Amino acid sequence: MEKIIYTLWRNPQDSLESFSQRLRGEVAEQLFTLGARGLQVNLVDADVAPAAGLRQENNRPLPDALLSLWVDSANILFRRPVDEVLVATSSRLAAYLVSESVAIRNTRFPARPGERTYGFSQIAFLSCPPRLTRDAWLDIWRNHHTPVAIDTQDNFLYVQNLVVRALTHGAAPLDAIVEEAFPPAAMTDPMAFFDAPGDEAKFQHNLAAMMESCQRFIDFDKIDVLPTSQYLLKTAAAV
Repeated sequence: MEKIIYTLWRNPQDSLESFSQRLRGEVAEQLFTLGARGLQVNLVDADVAPAAGLRQENNRPLPDALLSLWVDSANILFRRPVDEVLVATSSRLAAYLVSESVAIRNTRFPARPGERTYGFSQIAFLSCPPRLTRDAWLDIWRNHHTPVAIDTQDNFLYVQNLVVRALTHGAAPLDAIVEEAFPPAAMTDPMAFFDAPGDEAKFQHNLAAMMESCQRFIDFDKIDVLPTSQYLLKTAAAV
C-alpha cells in the first residue's frame, strides 16, 4: 500500500465552506468507489482562523487543502482516475508519493471517521537546505529532532511524511510534509503550544530547545506552515 499527499487549491468562485463540503462529501465518495484504502482531508477553514499567527508562507500561495490517500498503487495507470476527480474540483493540484512514519499516534483524542479531529493539525512543508547532504538532513530530522519535538510540544499526533518523489508535473520541490496535531489552546497560546501552560521557565526552555533543533535542519526562509482542520474519513487498511 502507498500513501499519496495531494495539495489542492480551490477555484476562486468556491468558498472555503463549499470546497470543504465537496471534498468531504462527493469527492470522498468517488475516491472510495475508485478503491481508496484510506482517506484524510486537511482544510484551511473558519475553525482554524484563530491560528493565523502560526501560518508561515514563504512559497505563495499556500494550498487550501491537503488530501492524504492510501492506495494499492500510486502508478499513473491506477492513479489517473483519482487525479481526474481532483482536477475537476480544484484550480490547481500537486501530488507527492510519501513514506509515512508515525512518531506519535493519536490516542489522546482519537479521530472519529467523518468528524473533525479535536484541536487543529499543523502542516509543515520541508526542504533539505543546500548546506546539508540528504543523508545528514535525514539523520538530524529523524534521529535527533524527533525526540525534541515530542518532549517540548503538546502535540498528540506527529506524522513524518518523507517525500519519495513528486507525482505531478510542476509540483513544488519538497523533501517532507509533517503533520502535528495540537489542542485548541495552542492556536493562540504559545505556552500551551510548548506544553508549558502557566510555567514561564518551562516555556522558555522548551522554546529554546525546539528552535535550536529546528535551526540545525530547517531554513526558516524556505519553510511553509499551514494550520488546518483534520478530517479522517477512512482509516487506512490493506484489505
